[in-house]
Amino acid sequence: MSILVYVENTDGQFKKSAFEAVSYAKAIADQSGNHVIALSIGNVAEGQLNLLGKYGATKVLNVNTEQLKSFVNQAYTTIIVDAAKSIEASLIVLSNSFSGKGLAPRVAAKLNAALADGAIELPTGSGDNLQVKTGAFSGKAFAFVALTSPIKVISLNPNSFEIKESDIAATIENYNPSIDAADFSTIVKEIVRATDKISLPEAEIVVSAGRGLKGPENWAMIEELANVLGAATACSKPVSDAGWRPHSEHVGQTGIVVSPNLYIAIGISGAIQHLAGVSSSKTIVVINKDPEAPFFKVADYGIVGDAFEVVPKLITALKTYKGL
Repeated sequence: MSILVYVENTDGQFKKSAFEAVSYAKAIADQSGNHVIALSIGNVAEGQLNLLGKYGATKVLNVNTEQLKSFVNQAYTTIIVDAAKSIEASLIVLSNSFSGKGLAPRVAAKLNAALADGAIELPTGSGDNLQVKTGAFSGKAFAFVALTSPIKVISLNPNSFEIKESDIAATIENYNPSIDAADFSTIVKEIVRATDKISLPEAEIVVSAGRGLKGPENWAMIEELANVLGAATACSKPVSDAGWRPHSEHVGQTGIVVSPNLYIAIGISGAIQHLAGVSSSKTIVVINKDPEAPFFKVADYGIVGDAFEVVPKLITALKTYKGL
């Protein structure tokens, strides 16, 4: 028996979350005595595929056809299920990313497998009885999910498991599963990406701002702070609704859910819908002039002050520290 890991790529490059998923699977394999096989779908260069061995994969199944260059939920599900059956996988691991959230339940249903989505720690137990800690109620609580079926599917939250190097020489094998034409009844014709920005779901540091910035003309200091920190920029829902910032930057329950190592909230009161999307951040820093702002109740560090005074001083201090 083995563990199958589906590894996502963007334009032929693996995301950080892919290496996290492989590292996570390798840690489970070390506990259970299994080995890890990675599945890559899309046009990925051999150099990138070899990297998967560095994080614990002993073999890489490579599916490389023009038809599958762009993500197609149904077709990718069929391939993952086919691969899991061919290697008799007892566990399938995916990243709990935008595409992973659509794939994991489909894969579990087709394999009649137990599913734990949004895992944040290694499972405990063994064999047909694993317990997986996941986030629950939009990040306001934790759940311990018991997986008792012979086949299990776990989707791992980004930034919840540290990447670990194993330095294994992975073998690469071209894999050509049969795919039904019905799997391509819905296809993605074009993907437009903001290539000059750090991806929010992948970001380790996020600088976010709300209505306390008073208008879009004041966002330059947020972008400057993000540039100094090497961070992604984000915003609250009212800001994106007002058209100050693009909806692609909206984080929260109805936007993008993030779990960075550092989340800096500037001029955001901390409504429950926003907190639901950022509460799994490892460290939260809040800057707000209202000492009663709800965000301070969940903050690790808080600064009560005017953002227009605090943020420029913070930028200056960071530049001095970095010698910029």
